[in-house]
Amino acid sequence: MDVFGQVRIAPSLLSADFMNMENAVRMIEDAGAGFAHVDVMDGHFVPNLTVGVPFVRQLKGACGLPLDVHLMITNPLEQIPWFLEAGADWLTFHIEAFPDASPADVGRAISLIRDAGAHPGISLRPATPASAIQPFLPLLDMVGIMSVNPGFSGQSFIEGSEARIAEVVSMARAAGVCPLISVDGGIDCSTAAAVGRAGADVLVAGNAVFKAADPAAAIAEIARLAQAAQEGGETPRRAACTDPATRPAQDARAAQGR
Repeated sequence: MDVFGQVRIAPSLLSADFMNMENAVRMIEDAGAGFAHVDVMDGHFVPNLTVGVPFVRQLKGACGLPLDVHLMITNPLEQIPWFLEAGADWLTFHIEAFPDASPADVGRAISLIRDAGAHPGISLRPATPASAIQPFLPLLDMVGIMSVNPGFSGQSFIEGSEARIAEVVSMARAAGVCPLISVDGGIDCSTAAAVGRAGADVLVAGNAVFKAADPAAAIAEIARLAQAAQEGGETPRRAACTDPATRPAQDARAAQGR
């Protein structure tokens, strides 16, 4: 599968009713979501405090979907092992958590995830140049493009974010790799087509799903709009590329020269 694959919706559980979380999880499973998205915020890296390891551990026992855990924390090297042990299937950290973007430290974070059999990803704040992750693209299974400033759910999509998605897709194509391209923030039926056309294939949606009158219908419609736009997009497709969601995480170690 090429970098443009089947669009997957990753409902953000931060927008769900925490008093009825089990029902929320069952609903998104039945509705055909591709991931359960977990936003971990530490109150330091972003100005909000959300869930942690106990939540991920309990969710792992109750959810049949892959857990897409997004770490918005200042110390990913310390905490990555905690979330891997708790059951994260996909684990994304922020490049900005490494102020000097030390290749050794970023590579170590990626290796911790890969060596545990999970899928590594790096996320970018809106103000961070996409080029910051270019050296690490061959090592990643996912790139997260923030289309809002991280910290709170319910924000509006930052116009122009689709250009950043297209830039990352172009960099991945030039490098001959195909990480999943995830977009997170302000995703709903009004923005799905733009990000799908740009090349996003994982759409993180919070309020657009859980605040909808019919959440299952919202998931289906957001996916439909993004998929149709992606298939009609102008960016050339690439044929021989394995979708990281369909292969064991450890199979990508060749990209690290192992």
